[in-house]
Amino acid sequence: MTTNYEKIIMGNLSKIFSNPPPDLHRSLGAERSGESLILRAFGQDCSIDHKKVTLSRSEGIDLKGLIVSLYALHANPEQLQLEPFKSFKDFSGSMPYQGAFSANSERTLIPYVPLIKEREKEIKAVFDGEDGHDGDFSFILYPLPKIPLYYIFYLPDEDFPASVAALFCTNALSFMPLDGLADVAEYTSKEIIQLVKK
Repeated sequence: MTTNYEKIIMGNLSKIFSNPPPDLHRSLGAERSGESLILRAFGQDCSIDHKKVTLSRSEGIDLKGLIVSLYALHANPEQLQLEPFKSFKDFSGSMPYQGAFSANSERTLIPYVPLIKEREKEIKAVFDGEDGHDGDFSFILYPLPKIPLYYIFYLPDEDFPASVAALFCTNALSFMPLDGLADVAEYTSKEIIQLVKK
């Protein structure tokens, strides 16, 4: 039985591939392989074609597959502008969702901050990440090629608990609608937790 996610994914893929722009792969930060587009998504090898989204060789019929299809649907040749980074609340229309964003993308990581510090190198490797320059430690991850996330961490001490901030690149809304950006951050944080709990 077809799920709601599958229906939405198939609808998005149909729109994308019915009349794809000639440089769709470049707009996504992907490579062409026959009829498929190949990229990294949420730290996994990802393939997109007119029928399906595949993540690490299994069909993505969940929310991650939907997010990838939404990213492809909003493909934009605009160049990624990394800085200045923006918090979710700085995007127009985000206020009603700020509480959920903070809970699902930032506060969910707080219990794991010391473990994240220990596994920082591995996390960066999985997400093609790089070092940041803020907080007690920080890094930039690429859950999708044009939607980097800048995570800033403060370790707990005797005066303050741990804290986490997740920031977006300046023009993130050029490549994904607001609700999609929140989902990208939430699922990236979930992947980080999975990595440190292994």
